[in-house]
Amino acid sequence: MDRLIDEKPANLVIVDNFFLGKQRNLQHAKDNFPIKVYNQDASDYDAMKEIIENESIDVVFNLAVIPLLSSHVNPVNDWNVNVNIVLVLCELIRKNKFSTLIHFSSSEAYGSAKKIVMDEYHPLHPTTPYAASKAAADLLVLSYCETFGIDASIMRPFNNYGPRQNEGSYAGVIPITIKRIMGGMPPIIYGDGEQTRDYIYVTDTADAAIDVFNNKNTRSKIINIATGQEITIKKIITTIAEIMEFDEHIIYEDTRLADVRRHRGDISLAEKLIGFKTKVSFEDGIQQTIEWYKENIIIQT
Repeated sequence: MDRLIDEKPANLVIVDNFFLGKQRNLQHAKDNFPIKVYNQDASDYDAMKEIIENESIDVVFNLAVIPLLSSHVNPVNDWNVNVNIVLVLCELIRKNKFSTLIHFSSSEAYGSAKKIVMDEYHPLHPTTPYAASKAAADLLVLSYCETFGIDASIMRPFNNYGPRQNEGSYAGVIPITIKRIMGGMPPIIYGDGEQTRDYIYVTDTADAAIDVFNNKNTRSKIINIATGQEITIKKIITTIAEIMEFDEHIIYEDTRLADVRRHRGDISLAEKLIGFKTKVSFEDGIQQTIEWYKENIIIQT
């Protein structure tokens, strides 16, 4: 949202049912731009149609999603909401209710790496209902591009991290680890910790989203957004512990259900189409993330 404000749009609208999102994360944007916020389920066709028409929306950046870990608890809801959000948006753009869709996919659609590095032609092998919903949604967008000629691009970010990331239910490893150490509890590693991810700092992904929108040569394509580097979960957790001066033991627990083993994104296409280059190193990004949580999250004792 902050990055969109830099573009000085005529109108800026947020649609979120706040399943995980928090109003506090919008405060900086509200202080700097007259945004409108609708507390609404984006999978509701009639509601989205009304919002888009009433607000004269031209471009939709679709980041709305029910997260991965929720699909272990309620897979039907995860699938239905994630796919229906995209179906609603595809139908609305097909009916000329808005002009351009920038859809956010997920590297989880690939499943565990069959080859390194993972380009956009890597086979889709989702291992969770969440991942399957993201793969299906991407195919749905592409089908509307082919059949109806909608103006849409698909970004496929790998693991994002940074300030304001959800630290509560269904949180990712980085905010969970920071929060546990802040509360005096040891970090947890699931499995052997040697599984890898390609972590990218949130501002690099936000910059990429603007560049994807601004470059028409991205239309009807899936584009990886990553660093092109992989890091083990063990390394992530020990780095956080070191920065936070936590030198006690780390707990090891059983591997998470359907956890992917290895990820490393090929960013050649993003480099070619939008001149993509990351600006924030993992070390700097983790440091900034830790500082944000220390300043903004209160640990109940």
